[in-house]
Amino acid sequence: MTDTATAWNTYSSQRPERRPVNAAGSTTWFNWSQYPDHGPGPDLLDLRPGDRVLDLGCGKGGNAAHLALQGMTAVGVDISPVQLSAAEERWGGTPGLHLRQADAVTYLREDDEPFAAVYSVYGVVWFSDPAVTLPAIRERLRPGGVLAFSQRPAVEGCYGCQASYIPRGEDEDPLVVKRWDYEPESWERLLKKHGYTDVRATVLDAPPGKRKVGALIVQARA
Repeated sequence: MTDTATAWNTYSSQRPERRPVNAAGSTTWFNWSQYPDHGPGPDLLDLRPGDRVLDLGCGKGGNAAHLALQGMTAVGVDISPVQLSAAEERWGGTPGLHLRQADAVTYLREDDEPFAAVYSVYGVVWFSDPAVTLPAIRERLRPGGVLAFSQRPAVEGCYGCQASYIPRGEDEDPLVVKRWDYEPESWERLLKKHGYTDVRATVLDAPPGKRKVGALIVQARA
């Protein structure tokens, strides 16, 4: 299996930078799906100014920076130094934003401060074993705290641990990482099994005119 940091460093080099402003003219915003200016915002996290929030697999930091500028203490964790370098370049110095290079589960187990919310946008919850990750997140959420995550919906009949491929050069084999795909009902059962309540899992349709898949969005409370 591909080294995780190497895989996400490679992925980072293939991703475009976040736009300077969104359709509303804002310089920061929260995005759950793969489509710009589409879907719900940070209200899914039920945060208040001053709350502590954790982004698992923060990538280049845009979502975490938005929450920090809304008055939250936002911690972004990513295993890729390339991703975090890009985040520091654009968002470094943002009040309330703290970026950490670490394996997500290791970070969850070693830090002991609680969070009001933990989220993952096409990130760690998709690319780590839920039997390990979900209990680790729950231990770090304060009572009533929110876990929310998004990922591509599962392909019918392809459930559980799957191979995900990150392309490289023409003469190189793609890098391989694991991901975990489930239908909404299966995610609901998994979360309840690990002690979460108020679980909701739905698929957000793609924007009109797009013949592409939507985004699975899951929300639960500790």
